[in-house]
Amino acid sequence: MFDEIFLLILAAAVFLLFSWAFRTLPNEEWQILACLPGRKDEGGIWSGVNLTYYGFFNALAYVLAVALFLMMIGSLGITLGAALSVILPLLVLCMQASRILARLVENKPHTFSVGAASFVGIVAAPWIIALANATLGKLLGFHIPFTETLAAMLIAYAFGEGIGRLACISFGCCYGKPLTLCHPILGRLFRRRNFVFWGKTKKINYADELEGMAVIPVQALTAIIYTGTGLVSLYFFLKGWAAAALMLGLAITQLWRFVSEFLRADHRGPGHISAYQIMTLAGMAYAVVIALFNTDPYSVSPNLARGLLSLWNPGLIIFLALLWIAAFLFTGKSSVTCSSIDIRVVEKNI
Repeated sequence: MFDEIFLLILAAAVFLLFSWAFRTLPNEEWQILACLPGRKDEGGIWSGVNLTYYGFFNALAYVLAVALFLMMIGSLGITLGAALSVILPLLVLCMQASRILARLVENKPHTFSVGAASFVGIVAAPWIIALANATLGKLLGFHIPFTETLAAMLIAYAFGEGIGRLACISFGCCYGKPLTLCHPILGRLFRRRNFVFWGKTKKINYADELEGMAVIPVQALTAIIYTGTGLVSLYFFLKGWAAAALMLGLAITQLWRFVSEFLRADHRGPGHISAYQIMTLAGMAYAVVIALFNTDPYSVSPNLARGLLSLWNPGLIIFLALLWIAAFLFTGKSSVTCSSIDIRVVEKNI
């Protein structure tokens, strides 16, 4: 019963967050979080560095995903050091891939792609686990179970991308097609449930001039489908059905990624079938083959209470705080918007 109560609390928290975010974040004031003064010109005006809610929600998604992964790994009785030996290299690799592959596919130097990061993560994760077991595992005497760890990674990814889509809503990126250009069935389906973005600096406006137009809420759909999949897969994981959790999470998240590309209006590279869709199908096939040929006999039953207690660690809390800062600075410093700041004295308050 403890597992079910935990999942209900988690689902309720996600529901409340999404209920607020879907109504609020398309508005203009929810793009820029803060402006920091940089250099001052001869007229006394400072050039500003814009910090975005895109970075805030991405950092939140990173921390939540990593915390959930460490909780799941901790529920298996695996030490924090062993868990960090696989999640840290994967984080660094995926964060870099999100920018590098997006640049190659879209030919834009100042963009990120979760699709690119997820593809690299799916490909690299099995090898990182195997390498950790063969090196640090032998040296320090630990073994990281293959299927359970891959399932935990995929569940954490589903939650991370689901929450991370709030970043896209706030910045106005990864947006759906205008309802006026969609099939009448889609138009009727989303007539009452759509997004209307406001703000000249939102990507949906400066890239496609769709400010004020009703569009398919593809970011919200992705957020709901991914977190819903994460909740069901987490339930399977906690009940000891790691293989089922892995296959369910992989199938739904990657199939939706493929389908959702057809609902998007932002530039996804040349061709009717985007490079991200090809990556998705290739990543799915690759993961299925890896799972089928898994020969790791190691298996252990998860214990949620043990996993939650493993998070109560001062060093881990500091690590998660530093991760939030690093992720915020990596994704939250806007290079496609600028600002001017006029700092002066309020004479009447002297």
